[in-house]
Amino acid sequence: MIYLYGQPLLPKMHYLHPFTVNQVDSLRFQAMRIVATRLGRAEPPLRKEVVEYMIDVDSHMWSMRRSKANFFRVVSLFSGMMSISKWIGEVCQWKNPVTTVLVHVLFFILVCYPELILPTVFLYMFLIGVWNFRFRPRNPPHMDTKLSWAEAVAADELDEEFDTFPTTKAQDVVRMRYDRLRSVAGRIQTVVGDIATQGERFQGLLSWRDPRATSLFVMFCFVVAVALYITPFKMVALVAGLLWLRHPKFRSKLPSVPSNFFRRLPSRADSML
Repeated sequence: MIYLYGQPLLPKMHYLHPFTVNQVDSLRFQAMRIVATRLGRAEPPLRKEVVEYMIDVDSHMWSMRRSKANFFRVVSLFSGMMSISKWIGEVCQWKNPVTTVLVHVLFFILVCYPELILPTVFLYMFLIGVWNFRFRPRNPPHMDTKLSWAEAVAADELDEEFDTFPTTKAQDVVRMRYDRLRSVAGRIQTVVGDIATQGERFQGLLSWRDPRATSLFVMFCFVVAVALYITPFKMVALVAGLLWLRHPKFRSKLPSVPSNFFRRLPSRADSML
């Protein structure tokens, strides 16, 4: 079983001489046409549109339903990380003092014995896997209408998904769908712009676009390098952990100094038209 899972999914020549995107699309179209021709001769015959839908030939085409489904798939994927982040926030806020004290004890043990960090991580993963064994799927995978967002899809969105390319709908319908697509794309554009802004602020730390901010950061890095060189790492980790897990009485409700410093860094968003 280990040997089987370790084998590549595709033949060796695919990795030595990989296909281009256009070649893959051409092969997919030819395979669809061959399958559609054979199934069209069967009894009862199967229409070409059904074969195209089952093989996902038009998977690259825009679909509001599929976009919603993929969005909620991403949300479900990061739900575990969000739960862990929420739990860590509750620990730092001392919502449950017993849990916070236990986390302090575990943190002290890991700082004093750093060789236990990796075994502890893998042990936790093993325990989580054993715990989830009770909730394993009992039935084979099937088409999930809820996951596909097919139960709450609007009639117009479904009609748009099955529309031909190029479209054959009336001008008013196309204009309405175009405006809806612009609104969705505008939100995506805003998110991408925010991500680019944060990345440019990271670059701005050492790019000298803001000389005062870069000089402060460079001096800070030098002081930290000297301090870390003369201070034992265990002591630094212990102080940083205690500072991170400190009681809410010792916390300020205002944003932290590093956060304020980072938000003041320049980005190229102001230079865009």
